Amino acid sequence: MNWKAVARSEIGTGHQKQEIGCQDYGNYYRIFDDVIVGAVADGAGSAKHSDVGAKLAVETVLKCFADINEYPQKQAFSQPLSKEEAQKVFAKIVNQVITELQKQADEKDYSINDLACTLLVFLATPDCIAAMQIGDGFIVMRSQESEYQLLFQPDKGEFANETTFITSTNALKEMQVKVISEKQEFICASTDGLEKVAIRLSDWKPFSPFFKPLEEYLHEPINPEDEDKYLMEFLNSERLNSRTDDDKTLLLCLFDRE
Repeated sequence: MNWKAVARSEIGTGHQKQEIGCQDYGNYYRIFDDVIVGAVADGAGSAKHSDVGAKLAVETVLKCFADINEYPQKQAFSQPLSKEEAQKVFAKIVNQVITELQKQADEKDYSINDLACTLLVFLATPDCIAAMQIGDGFIVMRSQESEYQLLFQPDKGEFANETTFITSTNALKEMQVKVISEKQEFICASTDGLEKVAIRLSDWKPFSPFFKPLEEYLHEPINPEDEDKYLMEFLNSERLNSRTDDDKTLLLCLFDRE
């Protein structure tokens, strides 16, 4: 029994027209076969080096959890975290991300706000998921006990096209945290580029026909050479690009109990 996972980001058609690179980034790390951490980030369009910030934020998160793996602490994940414990863990990681972003800004002689990005993180075991979100984007999960469910309503700020970034002064205050103790089956984390096609914005319910094929894809044996091909073709499809011109990221996880 272990987690199957795949992550892919693709540039949006709007950024292609403006000759701007992809400002999304997503990745995952298996702490153990049955414990996985994932993170996605979306660089702020107004920030000069948000692509660098997004990648650095995600890689810092994964490194924090990888460092945990250096110690015999598997028992620490055998029991679900309480919401208070998860809040402390994620706050510590967010502070570490901010520290790394500030180091990068100091080294390159620019403002930390030039690295602004959203950040979504989850830690999942077969029986529990603990997750956090700063800014927009979404994390959707399906457990044995439920249909697809959205963990957090995306933070859209007080004004249109505004959200909270990890570099915002109120980032920790606005950080959303949730712990769900249910047998995990499927997790999808994404940046806001796919919100309008994956989430019914009228009531913030996941659109099942979007997620079901992605879950079924993970159920199939994945050839490493073809792993990226499916998601690349999906994320670059004309049908999808006709509905969103933003960068798009998918981080998909499936717990294989066989």
